[in-house]
Amino acid sequence: MTFKLSFILTVLFVCSAIAQNGNPNDYLSAEFHKERREALRKKMPNNSVVVFFGSPVRNRANDVDYVYHQDPDFYYLTGYKEPNCVLVIFSNDQTDKDGKTYSEMLYVQEKNPKAEQWTGVRLGTEGAKKDLGFEIALNGKEFVNSGIDYMSFNNVLFKEFENDTRNSKRDKADLYKLAEAFKTQIGYDVKIEKQADSNLQNEINPNKSIIAKKANIDTKSIITYMAGLREKKSKEEMVLLTKAVRISVMGQREIMKAMHPGMSETEIQGIHEFVYKKYGSEFQGYPSIVGAGNNGCVLHYIENTKMKVENDLVLMDLGAEYHGYSADVTRTIPANGKFSTEQKLIYDLVYNAQEAGIATAKTGNSFSAPDVAARKIISDGLIKLGITKTADESRKYFPHGTSHHIGLDVHDPGLYNNFEGNMVVTVEPGIYIPNGSDCDKKWWGIAVRIEDDILITANGPVNLSAEAPRRSNEIEALMKEKSVLDNYNLPKLD
Repeated sequence: MTFKLSFILTVLFVCSAIAQNGNPNDYLSAEFHKERREALRKKMPNNSVVVFFGSPVRNRANDVDYVYHQDPDFYYLTGYKEPNCVLVIFSNDQTDKDGKTYSEMLYVQEKNPKAEQWTGVRLGTEGAKKDLGFEIALNGKEFVNSGIDYMSFNNVLFKEFENDTRNSKRDKADLYKLAEAFKTQIGYDVKIEKQADSNLQNEINPNKSIIAKKANIDTKSIITYMAGLREKKSKEEMVLLTKAVRISVMGQREIMKAMHPGMSETEIQGIHEFVYKKYGSEFQGYPSIVGAGNNGCVLHYIENTKMKVENDLVLMDLGAEYHGYSADVTRTIPANGKFSTEQKLIYDLVYNAQEAGIATAKTGNSFSAPDVAARKIISDGLIKLGITKTADESRKYFPHGTSHHIGLDVHDPGLYNNFEGNMVVTVEPGIYIPNGSDCDKKWWGIAVRIEDDILITANGPVNLSAEAPRRSNEIEALMKEKSVLDNYNLPKLD
């Protein structure tokens, strides 16, 4: 493909998702979120209520916060992207004082022109009704005294608190105060004493009962319910997730063409992430992993500080996040464009293991099937190469699982039973032989992982990331091509 044609396709790819106001117009629809809330209601026990809290604002240092990222469950159910928010869903319709029925309420940040001048326009209650489709949207401060009688419900469902929320002196309805109000209303910190002890104390002091009220709290079931919902992707979700994967693949392809031994790990990371931004990806789905040589043996190596990758293999595990949905794609390539004998033997072994794993990613098969298949290939191969002597010994060189769900989380929740249609999972075997390993030195510092994002269908697995070459000869061929970045030179600063 010529650069001119590639550029035109890139422009079309990006512009097709831009609304007239200049903002993206391809977010999940309000109808999607509403349907997901209704699906959750059907899973809830009779006469129960579930309460979701948004993610806290996290401080980076001093007066600088991290870019806000909404709790994935909250976003999945609402589409709301701002902090200091609460979603309440009832299993049974409720009736207000005017006789009107309702089943859900969204509490959002209150409009505040002064705050919005600093941190951006807030959606507010009217925006939540108009854009997100909620009939009842209230300001967060109203949740503090919501009047919801949690004691009247058979079950009060919520995710356990992590106690990582700051208490703002300026905001009377920040997440900390919303959570503390809820804890008080459900008797979260109340310790129920034995009835016999309570009766004894009441006899001693009949004017002061010590039997405190506590709602029937359930912090486990909602995790299972949400995992069951999120592990299978809708058509709307697949549009966004597929785009995230394809963007990630374009990053892998471009760096294969641009790579040379004088590059740093950080520069390699930067090329990937530049491509993401060019295609409209807002963030990375997780910290980018670029490990040259022995650094690749650290599974979650994110420092990326090596100044020259030289003739090492470079393991690149990166994923673009597009409208909340994260890809997870890994390729391992030779920095100089040509696999050495030892590098190729290990690489091809991992490739064959991945092929075997992908072949088992079929509806009805156990979620562990890819791991079993891939591990058998790697175990036998390492023994054949003389690196290990037993199957058990191979685990130290292949220490992680082979598959996980992807979606709004790079490690998306799921029930992890058998494969079903519309699941999207990774298949990612690897071999890591760090310096000092108990084998011939010629293998030291070789790390290989190949990871693809696989859609489970009734007709077999579909590799969503197949556009990024996996075969060793195909990688070498692409690395011979010219990159649009070959002549991109900046002034020296020293």
